[in-house]
Amino acid sequence: MASSATGGMPGDEFFVPGSSSFTDFLTAHRPELLGTRRFLADGVSAVPDQFPHGTTILALTYRDGVLIAGDRRATMGNLIAQRDLEKVHPTDDYTAVAFAGTVGLALDMVKLYQVELTHFEKMEGIPMTLNAKANRLAGMVRENLGQAMQGLAVVPLLVGYDETAPDGARGRIFSFDVTGGPYEKTDFYAEGSGSPFARGALKKLYREDMSRHDAALTALQALYDAADDDSATGGPDIGRGIYPIVSVITEDGFERLPEPETEALSREMVAGRLDRPDGPTATL
Repeated sequence: MASSATGGMPGDEFFVPGSSSFTDFLTAHRPELLGTRRFLADGVSAVPDQFPHGTTILALTYRDGVLIAGDRRATMGNLIAQRDLEKVHPTDDYTAVAFAGTVGLALDMVKLYQVELTHFEKMEGIPMTLNAKANRLAGMVRENLGQAMQGLAVVPLLVGYDETAPDGARGRIFSFDVTGGPYEKTDFYAEGSGSPFARGALKKLYREDMSRHDAALTALQALYDAADDDSATGGPDIGRGIYPIVSVITEDGFERLPEPETEALSREMVAGRLDRPDGPTATL
């Protein structure tokens, strides 16, 4: 029977005391599994147009919690690489992540982050605080800095419902830069190539007391505005039955809006655009 890398029997590493971080465990014993840390060869840079990239994602808080949404398009340069990409993923019962950037690395990062949160809770017996979850995700983004500098960046959005917030239970939003800097955002935020247009729409339409219906419709309006001006962002594809992913997190936990609900909201929005192509105006 072959021995482990540390010289003991296979599996000995599982009995060595360490931190509650699954990422740290892999770093110590199976670093080759951490795909987001791999560098390209010296002097080699990635050509971003050769890899699928996810684009516009957004989040906003509303009366009952926080909403997170993303369009479905992935692009490779001027080509549409995928029309039904899922950019929004639950990471535990009360948090979710959406991503913009290099799709393959982003999906690996999301899966590792999901395991990281589960591993911590099993080791410690309690879940991480939302601030700790944001810091842990920031560390993962920072570990991808080498590849980001070579053109393979991943930029996530993290949202969660925080029952322990000092000012009362509420939804919270965290954004990150490619160096791993975490930044809490107030009310709403968007990332990706269409984010300037999405943020403009959110600034115009956002109200903190919105119902779930109004919050979801506002998110869809913002994604539609992004798709209207950014070719890498996809709007609702009624012909193919492909609609943006919209999810909410409240005191009851994570919920992805059922597709019939997202379809009905998308059709309502598109019908309104027939009379007002530029979308609704801000309420004075």
